[in-house]
Amino acid sequence: MAVQANRESLASAFGSVVYMNQSHGNHVAVVDGASSLEANADALVTQEPDIALAVLVADCIPLLLWDDLHGCVAAVHVGRRGLVNGVALKTIEIMRLIGASEIHAFLGPSICGRCYEVGEEIHSEVSGFFPMADSRTLTGSLALDLPRALKSQLSDMGILATTSAICTVENSDFFSYRRDGVTGRQAGIIRL
Repeated sequence: MAVQANRESLASAFGSVVYMNQSHGNHVAVVDGASSLEANADALVTQEPDIALAVLVADCIPLLLWDDLHGCVAAVHVGRRGLVNGVALKTIEIMRLIGASEIHAFLGPSICGRCYEVGEEIHSEVSGFFPMADSRTLTGSLALDLPRALKSQLSDMGILATTSAICTVENSDFFSYRRDGVTGRQAGIIRL
């Protein structure tokens, strides 16, 4: 009930909102019209001015991309697997293929490097690809700083990113799967 009410509230504020069935992969869907069907994707891209794109998260990074000059926006779900699978890179490539060249980025609230404790195998895998992801918890355990790694990846592509300083685990105003287990999701919304 709460999910439907929240989606109706977003529709009242933004008009047509397109959601996706996120799978921690790297599939990017180009949206060319409003649809009640949710794409199986971890990124949505559109040039349609009357459509808002939504990404739902509860510790993963809600990455919002836009190029006002060329009329293109994207909403991207970036978790550990999405970062390794290159979902952000693939989304930017698609945006550039359809004409975007001055892309800006915002990384919304997500789990921070102090709170994303992981085992040695996962830490080695991710930090092997992304040295900037290497982090430690306050007690010195292995951790990953996905926002820092993603921001570095975007910088390598010539995209300056603004990053929220809010950690979803540390701030109880936000949903956090890592903190609460069963939880809701917050939405990152973008539109032209």
